[in-house]
Amino acid sequence: MQRRGALFGMPGGSGGRKMAAGDIGELLVPHMPTIRVPRSGDRVYKNECAFSYDSPNSEGGLYVCMNTFLAFGREHVERHFRKTGQSVYMHLKRHVREKVRGASGGALPKRRNSKIFLDLDTDDDLNSDDYEYEDEAKLVIFPDHYEIALPNIEELPALVTIACDAVLSSKSPYRKQDPDTWENELPVSKYANNLTQLDNGVRIPPSGWKCARCDLRENLWLNLTDGSVLCGKWFFDSSGGNGHALEHYRDMGYPLAVKLGTITPDGADVYSFQEEEPVLDPHLAKHLAHFGIDMLHMHGTENGLQDNDIKLRVSEWEVIQESGTKLKPMYGPGYTGLKNLGNSCYLSSVMQAIFSIPEFQRAYVGNLPRIFDYSPLDPTQDFNTQMTKLGHGLLSGQYSKPPVKSELIEQVMKEEHKPQQNGISPRMFKAFVSKSHPEFSSNRQQDAQEFFLHLVNLVERNRIGSENPSDVFRFLVEERIQCCQTRKVRYTERVDYLMQLPVAMEAATNKDELIAYELTRREAEANRRPLPELVRAKIPFSACLQAFSEPENVDDFWSSALQAKSAGVKTSRFASFPEYLVVQIKKFTFGLDWVPKKFDVSIDMPDLLDINHLRARGLQPGEEELPDISPPIVIPDDSKDRLMNQLIDPSDIDESSVMQLAEMGFPLEACRKAVYFTGNMGAEVAFNWIIVHMEEPDFAEPLTMPGYGGAASAGASVFGASGLDNQPPEEIVAIITSMGFQRNQAIQALRATNNNLERALDWIFSHPEFEEDSDFVIEMENNANANIISEAKPEGPRVKDGSGTYELFAFISHMGTSTMSGHYICHIKKEGRWVIYNDHKVCASERPPKDLGYMYFYRRIPS
Repeated sequence: MQRRGALFGMPGGSGGRKMAAGDIGELLVPHMPTIRVPRSGDRVYKNECAFSYDSPNSEGGLYVCMNTFLAFGREHVERHFRKTGQSVYMHLKRHVREKVRGASGGALPKRRNSKIFLDLDTDDDLNSDDYEYEDEAKLVIFPDHYEIALPNIEELPALVTIACDAVLSSKSPYRKQDPDTWENELPVSKYANNLTQLDNGVRIPPSGWKCARCDLRENLWLNLTDGSVLCGKWFFDSSGGNGHALEHYRDMGYPLAVKLGTITPDGADVYSFQEEEPVLDPHLAKHLAHFGIDMLHMHGTENGLQDNDIKLRVSEWEVIQESGTKLKPMYGPGYTGLKNLGNSCYLSSVMQAIFSIPEFQRAYVGNLPRIFDYSPLDPTQDFNTQMTKLGHGLLSGQYSKPPVKSELIEQVMKEEHKPQQNGISPRMFKAFVSKSHPEFSSNRQQDAQEFFLHLVNLVERNRIGSENPSDVFRFLVEERIQCCQTRKVRYTERVDYLMQLPVAMEAATNKDELIAYELTRREAEANRRPLPELVRAKIPFSACLQAFSEPENVDDFWSSALQAKSAGVKTSRFASFPEYLVVQIKKFTFGLDWVPKKFDVSIDMPDLLDINHLRARGLQPGEEELPDISPPIVIPDDSKDRLMNQLIDPSDIDESSVMQLAEMGFPLEACRKAVYFTGNMGAEVAFNWIIVHMEEPDFAEPLTMPGYGGAASAGASVFGASGLDNQPPEEIVAIITSMGFQRNQAIQALRATNNNLERALDWIFSHPEFEEDSDFVIEMENNANANIISEAKPEGPRVKDGSGTYELFAFISHMGTSTMSGHYICHIKKEGRWVIYNDHKVCASERPPKDLGYMYFYRRIPS
C-alpha cells in the first residue's frame, strides 16, 4: 500500500520518552487487549479533534485513540484518558519547512514528497514552491507519555502494525456515516498545488465559447495549463461531445480541466485526466484568474449565454460582498471565519449570527468545562459538545491570528514554519446537525431561514438543564379570525421564532424608473445589445410592515356561527415580543411557469425598529366570540375507504413527478410528500399540494408512514406514552385538518384513539361539544421539522416578553436567483462597527448593504 510504504520510509519522532528496542514489546503487552484494528463501519477521526479544531497541522499535533479512533488535541487527550482509561494513542504531526535553496536562489526542484502520508489540506497561505511538508506518526502510551517511533515493523507486535497501517489508510469518517449523503465529497487533486500554467496570453471571454477543434458549443472544458477550450465526452458529464479535451490531454499531458458554465463563487466542476475522476482544486480561483476569469463574478449557465436574471445578479454579488473596496482583515476573539465545505455558507452565516448573541455564548462556551467533562464517550455525536466546540472556535481567537511580520517569518523559517490557522472547518458540526436530514446533509445549497429553524429545534431538544438559549427568539402570535357575515371572532395563539415580512412590490417608490428600465432591457435583449445598468425596486420598510399587519382572506372558512362556509379574514399580532427578533424578508416566490424567482429589491431596513403598535389586544369590548362548534362533516364509508387507499406505498411514488417538482427548486423530501399525499396524480396536482403546505413547519421533513388500525396501536409506543408525550404523526393530523377540523381537535382525537385515523374520525363525530383541554396548549412551531408541546404555564422563561423596540445588530444576505443556489454572507455589528463574515474571510465592513439582506437580527432595547 502506498501510504504504508511512505510511512515505513519515515524517520522516527522526537520530543518524548523513547523506548529501547527490547522494551517495546514488553511495554505494549498490558495494552494489547485495548488496541483494535478498524473494522468496516468504524469512523476513524485523524484530521480533527473531537473537542477543538486542532489537527495534525497544529503545533501539538493530534492524538488518535487506538481503541475508539477518536482524535484529540494536546489540551484534550488527557480528559479522554482519564474518562476511558485508554492508554495507547497514535500521535500525528505535519511539519512545514522551507525548501532548500539552489545556487541561483530558487528552491531546488523536488520529486513528489514521499514523506507525506496524511490526507490533509495544505495551507493555502503558503506557496508550495517555497515550502515542503513532512508527516510524522508515533505511538504514545499514557500516562507516562512513552513514545514509539513509527515505523517499527520489526519491534512492534503484528497486531499493532496492522492497526497502525489501517488507521493511516482509513478514509474520511463522513463518507462512512452515510455514503449517499457524502457521495459528492471529492478528493483534492494531487496536481492542484503545483499546477504549471503557461504564460501564453490566453484570456477566456465570459461567453460565446466553442471547441477549438470541432466548433461544439456545449459540454466545454477549459484546460487549466494552456487555456484550451475543448469539448468533453461521456466519461464525466454524460453529455454529447467528441472527446477533444481528452485527446488534448493525451497529446500534451496537461492534467486538469474545468467545465465552462459551472464556475460560480462557490467553485466549479474540475476533472483530472491523470487521476481519471472529478476532483477539487483548492487554488481554482488563482488558476482561473491566470486566464482572466474572476470567480466572484461568475454564474453558471450551460452554454455561457447569460440569461436575464444572471446579468442582474452581477451587481448584487458585488454590492453584498463589498467588491471593489479594500477591506481590512480582522483577527482575534469573535473574528474567526468558517471555511466553506461546498455550499455550506448558509450554515456559516447562521452560526456566526447565533454566536454573536450573549445567551448562546454563555449557554455553551460559558459552560465549556462542564459540557466537555460530562460529554458522552463519543463526543462527535453529542449536540451540546459540538455546539460548544464551534462556539469556542469562533470566540476564542485561537484560530484567528494576524500574520507574523516578515522579519519574524525569516527567523522562524530558518528552523521550522509554524503556520497560523485562520478560519475553522465546521465539517464535524455539519455532519452531526444535518444527520438524517435529506437536505442539510447534502452538499446542495439550502435556505438559511430553514436551517435557522432546524437549529432552534435542535437547541430545544438538547437543552442544558433548565437553560434554553433559543428562548430569546421565542414569541407568541395572536391570530384573530372574523366571520365577515356575523362579525363574530375567534382568537388563538401559536408559537413562532421569526417574523416573516412580505415584499410590498406595489409600494415601490421608483416605479417610473422600473418601467423605463424594463423597456430598455427588453429592447437590448431583442437587439443583442449590452443590457442597461440595473434599476432595483426601492421598497419602503413601512410598506412591508403594513402588508404584514393587514387582514388576509381565509380560504374555505367555516363559520361556526352560521354552521356553514362563509367569508373570513385573519389578522396576526404579537401576543409577546421576543428578546431577539429575527425578521425574514420573503423575497422568494413562484412565477406563472412554476419557476422559483427572487425579488431583487432594496428595502430601507431601519437600525432602530419599533413594533409596539403590533401588540395583540385580545378580545375587545363589544366583540362576540364564534361558538366553538366543529363542522358537521359526514364522511361516507366509501369516502373513508378512498381516503385510506389514496395513500400509496412509498416505494411506488412516481419519481418522475418528484424530479419535476425538485427541478423547480423545492426540497426533495417535500416533493416526495406532495406526490405521496396526492396519490401519484401527477406533478400539477402535487404542485398545488406544495403551495398549500409550504408554510407548514415540517414542509421539508422526510416522509414517514402514518399508522392505521393495528399498525397505529403498535406504533404508539414508538412515539411515547399517552398524554403529552404521545404526539400523533403529523401526516394523520394533516389529513384530519384538511377536512376542516381544528388542529387541536385532531390531536386530541388521535390521542384518545391511539393514533387510529378511523376511530379518531368517529371520536370527533361523537364529541361535537369538543372543548380545548385547558391543561395544555398545542403550539404549532414555525419550525423546519418539529412541533413542540408545552404546558400552558411552562416552567422557566419560555417567553421573554418585553418592549417591542429593537436595534439591528446582524443580517444575512443571499446572492443568486434561488435559495437552492448562490451564496450567503453575514454582517455583524461588533464593538461599534460592522464586520463582514464571508466564509473564512472576516473583514471590517466599509459599506454594509443593509437594504439587500434576507434575514435580519434585532436585539431589544431596554426600556
